Amino acid sequence: MARRSRTSRARNAVQTGAAPSPFIRRTLPHYDVLDEDQIARLEEQVDWILQEVGIAFRDDPEALELWKREGATVNKDIVRAPSDWIRNLCAKAPREFTQLARNPERSVQIGGMSQVFAPIYGAPFVRDVEGGRRYGDLESFEKLVKLTYMHPNLHHGGFVTCEPCDVPVSKRHLDMLFAHMTLSDKPHLGAITEMSRAQDSVEMAEIVFGADVMAENCVIMGNVNTNSPLLVDRVVTESARVYSTRGQGLIVVPFILSGAMGPVSTAASVAQAMAEAMMVCAYVQLLRPGAPFVLGNFLSSMSLKSGAPTFGMPEPVISNYAIGQLARRAGLPLRCGGSLTASKIEDAQAAYESADSMHSTMLAGANFVLHSAGWLEGGLCTGFEKLIMDAARLGSYQKVLGQGLDTSDEALARDAYDEVEAGGHFLGCAHTMRNYQTAFYEPKLSDSENVESWQEGGSKDMRHRAYERWNQMLNEYEPPGMDEAKNEELAAYVAHRKEEIPDAWY
Repeated sequence: MARRSRTSRARNAVQTGAAPSPFIRRTLPHYDVLDEDQIARLEEQVDWILQEVGIAFRDDPEALELWKREGATVNKDIVRAPSDWIRNLCAKAPREFTQLARNPERSVQIGGMSQVFAPIYGAPFVRDVEGGRRYGDLESFEKLVKLTYMHPNLHHGGFVTCEPCDVPVSKRHLDMLFAHMTLSDKPHLGAITEMSRAQDSVEMAEIVFGADVMAENCVIMGNVNTNSPLLVDRVVTESARVYSTRGQGLIVVPFILSGAMGPVSTAASVAQAMAEAMMVCAYVQLLRPGAPFVLGNFLSSMSLKSGAPTFGMPEPVISNYAIGQLARRAGLPLRCGGSLTASKIEDAQAAYESADSMHSTMLAGANFVLHSAGWLEGGLCTGFEKLIMDAARLGSYQKVLGQGLDTSDEALARDAYDEVEAGGHFLGCAHTMRNYQTAFYEPKLSDSENVESWQEGGSKDMRHRAYERWNQMLNEYEPPGMDEAKNEELAAYVAHRKEEIPDAWY
């Protein structure tokens, strides 16, 4: 099958209001909120946790044996180690690396001054204006993969854009991987919930890229959570042994609700998150020095009355800034959450909470942003309209981060002042005519016309405009080209593995 034409790619860019870009090359400086004394106190807390408190590595004797062999102090399953040793191990991880995409034009750089946006991950439910809230299924999953592929402001496919709950748990990772690898040519993540599923992810990636390319490059990553507080379980260590020993990327994210999985103090929770993630980074470097690693932060406040997580609140906003500084000092790429909200639909609450969450993620310098688009209901639900609304907004962040303020001769427009007299206007001058097509970001999903025009168009709110947009995109979807032999080999691998694996729904 021939690769999609540049004209077709350009049409998709016009639909969504932005020019294609494989990732953001950031020019805007990072927003650092901590002074030297605060940094020193937080790093001292991190060191104290590593050396005195320790991190449990549970249900994996192989991981504990490695720590013992390398000289850590292991008491039952609690691992303690000198903080300078852990930091030196973390320094072996690359500050930045490239994850190859099947289409080389879509490969992404992670770390340094780059930022990569990926959609929501892990929701069991989906929602749209017409169909309402329902369990995710394979059809919905494939639609979300296509929409993520088509939208130029989403650089990475993620993985579990929703759970396909109509497929057995034991087998659904195969269908999800096949969809990402054939319906899109953007980079994506792999499965992590069991070691065999991680292994399937790596084996299928090898089919796509070839053993030689995979041996020298990161082509797939796993995204895992520590079991906060202070616990690294077998899912994490086994995923590391699959992905990291093959030179593939591992993203490790402590998921901390302050007051539940961490102290109610934001500072203590930030230090705990750093200690948990750095300990896993050190473990990864013991497995394979130089293996790509991304330090994650998913810190949320919570309602101390109900126990429900809250999003867009000041405490997690501050935590993004703080952990951004600490991650850069540790020399590690950073992952933070994106457009987060507890709202059930795309309403004002969703807009405010998502904007505050995403804006702090952007300024804090997160290199890989999971949940950039589509998140509803505290992550339980993927909204089709929310995906499109969030992704449209990402275009404005992309311009702020990647372009900043242009102070070139053309931008200062001195010739325009020669042409326009005092009290005149610049609408028809030569400078305006040269630049009017690119001067301002135009959010195609927003309606800035007068009320009469809006009424003539049906008085549609943004949810309904987003509904129409994603349906139009799916109607115009064209699959990216793929070598037929690789497609057939992937399909055969999936079929063979499904025959071997018994159905299991838990």
